[in-house]
This record gives sequence, structure tokens and C-alpha cells, in this order.
Amino acid sequence: MTDAKIKRRCAIYTRKSSDEGLKQDFNSLHAQRESCEAYIASQRSEGWVLVRDQYDDGGISGGTLERPGLKRLLQDIEDGLVDVVVVYKIDRLSRSLADFAKLVEVFDRNGVTFVSVTQSFNTTTSMGRLTLNILLSFAQFEREVTAERIRDKVAASRKKGMWMGGVPPYGYRVENRKLVINNEHAEHVRWIFARFLEIGSGTELAREAAQRGIRTPRGNRIDKKYLYRLLNNRAYIGEAVHKGASYPGEHDAIIDRDTWDRVHAILQESPRKRAARTRAETPALLKGLLFGPDGAAFSPTHTRKGDRLYRYYVSQTVLKHGAGSCPVGRVPAGEIEAAVIDQLRAVFRQPEIVAGTWKAARAHADDITEADVRTALQQLDPLWDELFPAEHARIVALLVERVDLGVDGLNVRVRVDGLGGLTRKMLAGGIGEAA
Repeated sequence: MTDAKIKRRCAIYTRKSSDEGLKQDFNSLHAQRESCEAYIASQRSEGWVLVRDQYDDGGISGGTLERPGLKRLLQDIEDGLVDVVVVYKIDRLSRSLADFAKLVEVFDRNGVTFVSVTQSFNTTTSMGRLTLNILLSFAQFEREVTAERIRDKVAASRKKGMWMGGVPPYGYRVENRKLVINNEHAEHVRWIFARFLEIGSGTELAREAAQRGIRTPRGNRIDKKYLYRLLNNRAYIGEAVHKGASYPGEHDAIIDRDTWDRVHAILQESPRKRAARTRAETPALLKGLLFGPDGAAFSPTHTRKGDRLYRYYVSQTVLKHGAGSCPVGRVPAGEIEAAVIDQLRAVFRQPEIVAGTWKAARAHADDITEADVRTALQQLDPLWDELFPAEHARIVALLVERVDLGVDGLNVRVRVDGLGGLTRKMLAGGIGEAA
């Protein structure tokens, strides 16, 4: 009658939560497999045979179903290649009751039996299912209690001000599980706090940080989002934070409390209001340089509607004699400034301007070549967008002699000697010094 037994294909699944010892010649996964193979061999008379494929997951928690070995096993079950799943203990397959319910559903749908070697039961019987649920409940309880103990330990350590791992804040490094000040980066942090107090703008601060070559520890460019996280990190005043609560830390502070309080007084103000104030305080790019069709100068002005700021240049003729006294009485500041900048950027590439700039620069430095001048002017074009608005204003004042605005366009008169001076400074020390 043994020969009449139906052949039942058995798949062994093994798992180990940590990867410790997995490189040994004989490890926990091997021990689990040996026990399962011996159990299958004992059931040979019932038609049990071992499938050749191995389904192992080393160093992966049982709290997730995202395991390569388990996924292959489930796929083979769906393909009808497995009749019995054999494990050393139930929690090798899953520690989550909800996850195990999903696995049992897959087993039932495909007529697969589940067997534990050390906890002898069969899921095809009601008693086996009851035992299974009881064991899984204890496995999940043990997992949750362990997680709670870890969370409590971390919370207690945080309250003592201890560093509990993770990426250290910019300006610190980790030594012997403690935060230690990195002097070079700490100076950058102090500059960021001090400069924010002066300008109150994360956008402008990010531009200045890029110009100074300040980058994250990974070498990435520091953006506005990174700066605001840095400005809000209480580690810089020597505190440790756990779930929103602050505690005295074991590490030294980089920023004094007075600076922190002043910075956060600014941060509490609406970002839109701060941006509007920054724009209002930014020097008008064409102040003293823009003239209308009648030769009268244009003056910068602005109006507010709600929280929005609108900047204009208005003709002195209009201010003295009223609207209609000049064919071009008022122009939006952003549009006219962009048009002038576009003309300047085109000027940088003109051969006659390069030649004139070289001549002007050689009057003060004989060793400057025409190729040097061309390179410097080519560098200024792509770097323009990276400059701080105040630097734009200084460079425009240096390069532009006059901007004449007519009914059908504008004319920009360039100072070639100014280009020569700017080129010399760029070649000597870079755009920051030139500005």
C-alpha cells in the first residue's frame, strides 16, 4: 500500500533575523535545514519528497513579508510546485499574526499544508489551526514587548542627553558614541546663523552658502530646505530632542542661546513677509542709471497689495507734472532689469567688447592676455544667476554707464573700463572679490 501513497512535494523554508554567523561553514540556517530534512525523511512512507530548490532568508526580520526567499516560495506555491511547507519553528515563517494570516490564505487557496518540525501540528485540522493562532499570538507578543523595551531604552537615553545614533548634525562628528564639535563645519554653522540674522532670507542665504563653497558632509549643495532644518536643530544649543521634547545634551553647544532666540524670532514671522522685506531692502538694480525719452531720470519705487510687493521705476517728469507728461511714465522693475541684464550677457560675448576690455585691463596689468579676458567674461555669464542681488547691483553700477528707455526699446551704454576692472578682479580672486 505504500506505493499507492500520493507523492507530496515538500519545500523547506529557513530564516535568521541577524546576519551574524552566516559566513560560517555551518550556521543557523544549515541547522534548521538539517532538522527539516530529517523530518521529511521520517515521512517518506507517507509519500513526502524534498524539492531541490532552497528557500533561505538570512539576516531578514520576520516582521515583514518582503523577503526574497519567501517570495520565491510563494511564487512556486502559486505555480503548483509545492504541496507541503516545512519549517523549524512557526516564527521562522512570520512573527506577525496579520502577515501569517495572509500566508495561510495562500496555502489554503493552493491546497498546501504547513508543518512545524518542533511544534508538531498540521494546518489542515481545526486543532492545528487553533495551536497555530496561539503560538503566533505569543510570537507577536514577544516581538512587541521587545520593541517596547528598545523604545523605552532609547527614550531614557535621550532624556539623559545621550546621542543614540543616526546621522550627526552638520558641525558635529561622532566619537565613542558621543557628539564632538567639528571645528571647520562649526564655523560654517556659526556663519549661517549670523548671516541669517542679517538678511532673514533662506533663499538668499542658500545662494551665499553656495558662493562660499559650503556643502553638506556628503558633498551636496546646501539648499533652502536644508538650511531651515539646520536653523531649527536644537542640537546646536547643546540640547537633545526626543519626540518634540528637549533635554540637556552631553555635547557642547555651537550656537549661544541669544543668537538662537533672535534667529527664531525671525523664523516665526511669515516667510512671505520676510521675502517681501528682503526684496524691498535689495538695492534697485538701475538706480541712477535709467533715463526716459525726454532725458529725465527714472526713480525706483514700490507699492504693496496685501503681502505682495510690486516694484517700479517712475519718470521724474511724471512725479513733477503728473501722468501723461512723459510717453513712458512708469515701467515694472522686474521687466526692465531683466531686459538690461539680457543685453549685458549678450555684450560679454561680443568680440569688440572682448578686445576693448583687454585693452582697458592691460592698462593696469601687462600680463593679461586676450584669452584671459575672454575666459573671464564667459565665466561671468553662467555665474550671474548664482550671485546675490546686492552683488548684481554693484556689478551693474560698475559696468553700465547709462540706460536710455524709449517708446520702442532701450539702449544700454557699457563702461569698457569697468569691464576691464571687473575682469582683473575676477582673474585675481574670483567673482566674490569682483563683486
